[in-house]
Amino acid sequence: MLDLDADPFLRFLFRVARRRVIAGFVVAAVAFAGARPSWSSLAAGVPIALVGEGLRLWAAGHLVKGREVTMSGPYRLMRHPLYVGSAIIGVGFVVAAASSLVAGVVLAYLTVMMAAAIRLEEATLRADFGDAYARYAAGDATAPPRRFSVRRATGNGEHLALLGLAAAVLLLCARAWQAA
Repeated sequence: MLDLDADPFLRFLFRVARRRVIAGFVVAAVAFAGARPSWSSLAAGVPIALVGEGLRLWAAGHLVKGREVTMSGPYRLMRHPLYVGSAIIGVGFVVAAASSLVAGVVLAYLTVMMAAAIRLEEATLRADFGDAYARYAAGDATAPPRRFSVRRATGNGEHLALLGLAAAVLLLCARAWQAA
């Protein structure tokens, strides 16, 4: 169990990470207000976002939160595929939104919030799984292969992320349609 009282910096990261959902809604409101999508920017950005969601879905279908160090699926290739997928979705949204204001706000949010979440998550995994996580992080661990599971993906809430992406694309399409 992670002891936040022992490390003031981790306590600070915990406070930052706890506010990421609220901050995300504020960033989304600013991003949608500042978006200037066109059909061509949507055609370029949406496929990028879909790649990010595909990575997230693949990762969520392998992840068993809090009970193990997951090492199958995309976790064989990278330590944080959910965050990487989210970053790719963010880049796709920025491209689709076609606005330098949106790019600045979204990329700043992703940089700050993901850095905080990753540091906190790694500290938690080290505290909870010790040597097993250290070996995984060093690239020295192997685990038996695990198949992708739709049940695991939905249990990890990935269907909600997919719905959120669909809603964002529809809103950007509505903005493009208005502007046309």
